Amino acid sequence: MSNATDLASGKGHKDENFPVASLLKPQHRAPILAFYRFARAADDVADNSDASADEKLALLHAMRTSIAGSSDADPVSVALRGTMAAHRLDPVHALDLLTAFERDCTVDRYQTWDDLIDYCRYSAMPVGRYVLDVHGEDRALWPANDALCAALQVINHLQDCQNDYRVIGRVYIPLAALARRGAQVSDLGHAAATPALLGTISDVGAQTFALLAESCRFARGIRDRRLGMEVAIIQRLAEDLTRRVTRRDPLRDKVHHSKFEMARIAGSAVLSYLMGRA
Repeated sequence: MSNATDLASGKGHKDENFPVASLLKPQHRAPILAFYRFARAADDVADNSDASADEKLALLHAMRTSIAGSSDADPVSVALRGTMAAHRLDPVHALDLLTAFERDCTVDRYQTWDDLIDYCRYSAMPVGRYVLDVHGEDRALWPANDALCAALQVINHLQDCQNDYRVIGRVYIPLAALARRGAQVSDLGHAAATPALLGTISDVGAQTFALLAESCRFARGIRDRRLGMEVAIIQRLAEDLTRRVTRRDPLRDKVHHSKFEMARIAGSAVLSYLMGRA
């Protein structure tokens, strides 16, 4: 393996649960998609089940030194470095993101909700912060951004909890939350969730709703209208997915949105956002 692209999964921005730069102005879309390609490459490295932890950490280190400018070892990172320099963007967000993926190579359990949110501080919040910086938005929006980004990350963990456990041996649902309900980590490997695991997922969902309550006014605080619309859509999708994942069994039932469902929810969110702006 010479660089991160050797472990590419083939997944792209159109395969994500939430829109990626779909409504943004062209001058904003390009630097955001460059950051997405970087994040996708790093995520593919961290989640690869064939490479060893040392091999993955070496590739992530090459990405880190390429972002920092001390090497040109990773092409995707070098491309993002050039984009950030051209737009005068702080590389801290990319470096923070790498911290999460480096952690994924060695940490496979989280004890408490606070531990999980600390992980989200590196795995999710930098993405939204970068997007806000691309648009020149006020950093006073960061707390609302951080709440929404953390909620999106937790939703993904709940949706994919079975696959994360079975395929890569990782458990993001806090162990303390499982213990409070009497659930076992091994419950995640079953074909259907036990009552104790369903209760745990409901508890974590309630904490996710609390994050979404913190971000509910985020979209209307954004100056750029297109970004505001996209954030309004993401907020509404996140609220609906949280309800869905806590009312269904994510080990057995479909909890992801179909394209039609996403379009319907997005249309409603845009309408509400525009009426609120008016």
